[in-house]
Amino acid sequence: MQPSTKTPTGGGPAHRHPVPRALVSVLAANMLVDALEVSANLIALPSVGAGLGLSVPQSQWIVSGFAAGFCGLLLLGGRLVEHLGRRRVFLAALLVFAAASLAGALADGAALLTATRVVKGCCVALTAPTGLAIITSAVPEGPARRRAVSLYSFFGAAGFCTGLLLAGLLTPAGWRWTLAFPAPVALLLLAAGARLVPRDVRDPGAARGPGRHAVATALALTGAVLLLVYGLAHLAGPGRDPAGAAAALAGAVPLGAVFVAAERRAPRPLVPPVLLRHAPLLRSALGAAALNGSYVGFLLVATLDVQGSGRSPWQTALVFLPAAAPLALSALHSARIAARLGPARAVAAGAVLAPLGYALYPRAPDADPGFTALLPATACVGAAFVLAFTALHLQATGSVPAGLQGAAGGLYQTFVQAGAALVAAPVAALCTVGPRPALLLVTAVGAAGACVALGGLIPAARPRPRARARPSPPASPSPSSPIRP
Repeated sequence: MQPSTKTPTGGGPAHRHPVPRALVSVLAANMLVDALEVSANLIALPSVGAGLGLSVPQSQWIVSGFAAGFCGLLLLGGRLVEHLGRRRVFLAALLVFAAASLAGALADGAALLTATRVVKGCCVALTAPTGLAIITSAVPEGPARRRAVSLYSFFGAAGFCTGLLLAGLLTPAGWRWTLAFPAPVALLLLAAGARLVPRDVRDPGAARGPGRHAVATALALTGAVLLLVYGLAHLAGPGRDPAGAAAALAGAVPLGAVFVAAERRAPRPLVPPVLLRHAPLLRSALGAAALNGSYVGFLLVATLDVQGSGRSPWQTALVFLPAAAPLALSALHSARIAARLGPARAVAAGAVLAPLGYALYPRAPDADPGFTALLPATACVGAAFVLAFTALHLQATGSVPAGLQGAAGGLYQTFVQAGAALVAAPVAALCTVGPRPALLLVTAVGAAGACVALGGLIPAARPRPRARARPSPPASPSPSSPIRP
């Protein structure tokens, strides 16, 4: 006889709910699939470009299109969950993700492939945070929930390494297998999720829909990022298109204005205005955008360079492991590391190590980009992520009130994904000229992130106390904020 899981209604001792291990396993496995999307397709990118006859600026959409979709829908995702419920959003996004994976594997040109990558990014923008929300609602608060969240985070960190190795094995058999692999896995998770994900208890007082302002905000943000990516990808290199790039960059401006106007007029803006005055959050978001963007750009340059030297996708995956494995190995202890060092110091140390690693990449024309030659660079980059990535998130949300932490986390992750999309595009364009100018841009972005992080170590200036109290007219009141930087 199975133990009852009903909540007691009497006044006796509280009943302990069994931990839904199967549910946590399904959600963690989905997080792993979400995380491997970037690394697997980075390894497959040269093969995809060769198979479809795409230039580097065209094939880079495999990376930047996914990040742009993730960035564009992340802020709206919370409202969709409020309206439709966690279960419905999670399962629907899994189904669309599987369909987009199959469509991408069958694509015969850049347009369809790019569209599928943007759609998959949008799906992950829904499944990743919704999966975490399902865990926090289904697992009792306390040690059980902490273990479940730790497992969920670990699978996310391990997914990047898994994607490297998986692509190294599948791509030699055909790049379409790398793009198609997530489809059957997503369908299996969909079948398991349909049985295990609990149904939502609807709040009669909840909003009926996400609101037209929220939808306009998400569409404007996604469109602006896509136009920026197109413009940046066609500014330089043999495939440059100055007129098209200028038109795309100019078109992003009115979409940005629509985003701002929709947020200002919305009764419930996706980004509460108080968060835009929260210095630790903004500093962390900018630092994380620079760190993630430069990291993805670095891997893009190295992928093209390593495979261009004649090495296989499997050898490329092994070259990248020192840059990816440390984060996975330390995922369960990263918060403890950040707490011991202090988030600001951990962020600064990691932000300095990242551009140092980029600078150590062998730049000589006859340099052989093998495992040994790249180890100093990849080891520094791996250590940078161990120190900084979790600390950045803690610094971003640590001083935000509980009622605003969800919105703060969404804004922070939007910056993270925007960094990847907006740096990969110009890096790919410069790669058509050679790895050295592309690495120079990557290093510059990393150095800018280091400057932002080091600025966080400078204590805020405080007014000096007056030596003598003198009567003076009252100062004019200044607007106060419930959040202090």
